[in-house]
Parts: sequence; C-alpha cells; structure tokens
Amino acid sequence: MLRLSKKLLFAIEAVVDIAYHAGPGPVRSTDISRRQGIPRRYLEQVLQELVRKDVLSGQRGPRGGYRLARERRRITMGEIVRIVRELEGTGDPASEPDGSEIGVKVVRPIWIEMQREVMERFDAMTIEELCNRARERNIASEAAKVPDFSI
Repeated sequence: MLRLSKKLLFAIEAVVDIAYHAGPGPVRSTDISRRQGIPRRYLEQVLQELVRKDVLSGQRGPRGGYRLARERRRITMGEIVRIVRELEGTGDPASEPDGSEIGVKVVRPIWIEMQREVMERFDAMTIEELCNRARERNIASEAAKVPDFSI
C-alpha cells in the first residue's frame, strides 16, 4: 500500500539534501539531521539502506559522510519509495485475496490502479528535478558556501 510514512519522508529529504548540498566532500549525516530536522537514529537506518541499495555511497571516518552513488538525474523518487516500503515491510492490503466481493472486484482494483499511476509519476520524477525545485524556491545550498580549492 502506498502511504506516506515519516521514514519515507526522511529518505526522500535526505537524498535531496545530499544532492543539493553536495560539495567537494561527502555530506555528513549530522548536517542532514540539522538541516532537515530528522532524528539521527532514524536517519542512519535509512541512509544505510540507501547505501545497500546503491542509491548512496558512504565514506567512513572523520571526513566521512554520504554522496549519491549515481547522477541525480538517474535516481528517481519511485526507487526511493520502493526501497523504504521494502525496509518497512508493510504489506499491501489491496492485494490480499480475501475480502468482500465488492472490495475484491470493485474497490481494490481502483486503489491498485491509483497506486500504479502514482508510482509512474514517482518513477518519472528524478532527484535532479527536486533539486531544481529547491533552487527555484530560493533554498540556499550550503555547498555554495564552501570554497573548492581543487585544481
């Protein structure tokens, strides 16, 4: 079932934060937590799952943090939604075979179709598009404040 959970919001916000605030170094989880108001204990669990699923790459150590594992135009919201749904382990009651005849033959098919349409929209929406929306809304990027001394 497609539902908006805090974990799903945290995951999407964290990936967009990493993409939007990325500078020459990785983005630290403490910075994501501070900017997004996400409790670190929830954030770390989500970030680690996104690393396991190759959405993010993690770097350990004092200068460690997270980067996107791929270009932001190649990561979709649909991918993040599926990863978090799998992590949460929530079943979809609309796909259960038991229930009333009206539920199974009328209501559930409508719900399943609507979920499919929403996921198609999420699959078409990239992290790059969300970063562009942040820029259009004049959200300051902390990456712009960090001087890049690379040659």
